[in-house]
Amino acid sequence: MMRVGIALGGGGSRGFAHLGVIKALGEQGVVPAVFAGTSSGAIVSALLAAGKSPDEIFAMMKQSKITDYINIKVPHNGFLALDQLREQLDGFLGGASFDQMHRPLFVTVANLLTGEAEYLATGNVAKAVQASASIPILFSPVEINDQLFVDGGLLDNVPVKPLLGQCEKIIAVDVLPVEKVNAVHGLQETIARTFQMSVGCFLEERQKMCSLIIRLEELAGYNIFDTSKAEEMFEIGYCHVKKLDLRLF
Repeated sequence: MMRVGIALGGGGSRGFAHLGVIKALGEQGVVPAVFAGTSSGAIVSALLAAGKSPDEIFAMMKQSKITDYINIKVPHNGFLALDQLREQLDGFLGGASFDQMHRPLFVTVANLLTGEAEYLATGNVAKAVQASASIPILFSPVEINDQLFVDGGLLDNVPVKPLLGQCEKIIAVDVLPVEKVNAVHGLQETIARTFQMSVGCFLEERQKMCSLIIRLEELAGYNIFDTSKAEEMFEIGYCHVKKLDLRLF
């Protein structure tokens, strides 16, 4: 059986759709052996690499406070911290480091000091994920080994690159395709829209590296800061993949 790697892109609450994608892939016999993720895609990737099932992860994320960081209010001044996200995830993972994962895992971050994307694969997993989800302006940078990191989506929102040489087939899942909108209201929507546009171009450059790109355009209109429609987004990911013919994959 071919070794499959999967890159799960960032997209706030739209990350719930990744779980539907993974469940549907598994039902068709496609089980990723290597994971790479950015932001909310890093949260999902970490839990999958730890051996959790999509349904189990969905229940954990809904019942715990791990998604509270998504339902944020834009601060009037200063930064928010993602300490709660790190603590919750660290609890789910038992304080695991990357070398304790069931499957290889890469977490994408943007290094504020060097201006480059990095793919973390050593150290504490929860802290790496915290850094990967730290959207600039909203959240404080995370210090790891004397470096400052923020949301990896700034430089590589769907991290295909770390999977090269790790597997025979690569699947990329984009939950944040750029769609047209009629209006943008308020600071929160402006931040979300600006971030979406800034990360939208990178996957196009990596298409030739992928065996399959799953672009969930059905998620257009879903607020990346609102988890109230988590079930719908899970179902969108699931139904999209169930319609694909993966027999030749």
